[in-house]
Amino acid sequence: MATIGFETHDHHACVSDTMAKAEQRCAALDLRLTPVRRRVLELLLAEHRAHGAYDILAHLAAEGLGTQPPVAYRALDFLVKAGCAHRIEALNAYIACAHLGQDHTPAFLICRSCQSVAESDTTLTDGRLGKAARAAGFQIEHTVVEAQGLCPACQPQDTL
Repeated sequence: MATIGFETHDHHACVSDTMAKAEQRCAALDLRLTPVRRRVLELLLAEHRAHGAYDILAHLAAEGLGTQPPVAYRALDFLVKAGCAHRIEALNAYIACAHLGQDHTPAFLICRSCQSVAESDTTLTDGRLGKAARAAGFQIEHTVVEAQGLCPACQPQDTL
């Protein structure tokens, strides 16, 4: 699976494809993608960067969809549990899942300058962590991998 977030791509198709996958996923799991939940996912998809719950709430309030924090938090919690979004621990924020509908273990590359976030897939069984876990007889059930640095657009350009 490719890293999604820093490269140039057809963002309109990216949003449309992810919304269609979210609708299919929710239908398959018998979950309701309510208008507020749908709008929150659209807001998360607007840019490949993490959004805080209060940023989401400000948009919802401006659109008449709710003014109390539980509105945003409930929608975000639903999207995370449904596999449509991820919580970025380091930023206390959320991002739409870039690999929706695919079995994956995400790792997040977070630009400390522009706050853009790219999602990449990691395979635990092949990496050092998987090898260490196997050696210890440990079964990994959940990981959070977040790396902070500079995205290609924010890195200093060589002047040579």
